[in-house]
Amino acid sequence: MYSYIYGKIESVESSHIVVDNNGIGYLVYVPNPYAFKEGEMTKVYVYQHIREDEMSFFGFKTLGEKELFLQLINVKGLGPRMALPILAMGSIGGIVDAINRENLLYLKKFPKIGDKLAKQIVLDLKGKIQTSETVVVNETDEVYEALIALGYKDKDVKNVIGRVNKENTVEEQIKEALRLMIK
Repeated sequence: MYSYIYGKIESVESSHIVVDNNGIGYLVYVPNPYAFKEGEMTKVYVYQHIREDEMSFFGFKTLGEKELFLQLINVKGLGPRMALPILAMGSIGGIVDAINRENLLYLKKFPKIGDKLAKQIVLDLKGKIQTSETVVVNETDEVYEALIALGYKDKDVKNVIGRVNKENTVEEQIKEALRLMIK
């Protein structure tokens, strides 16, 4: 089993990239191929999927994406080709938040995810999702304190804070966090 491939991005196509590692070109299906640039040296975290008629690589820019992908493909009825568009269209925090809040409407916006599969995702993964991109919140953080003071739950606040642009002022971060909380 492969963990990652480090190499030069030889080509970027609409559904995959080709990574050259020591003269071997690996075709890797990725959620967003255009996040990679031709000619750059990069590490692509990969999952090798083997079936009796096919062997494929699925790649990710971050370890957190790969971990979420692995948890998604363990859901009954959800294979690797169905999990990729979920990662392409949603953020890790948004997907985890939707699953933990049982937000079926959010999950059903992804291709080929209907009501039955959205419910299965929630049933299998609610409260169980863990990725290396779990948000670590400094509890003296002003944004965190403001949201807690407004009555939001600790778990919800930590989920949203990871998606807020840290370069903004504290006031702008709070406004952005509140917009995300309402969604």
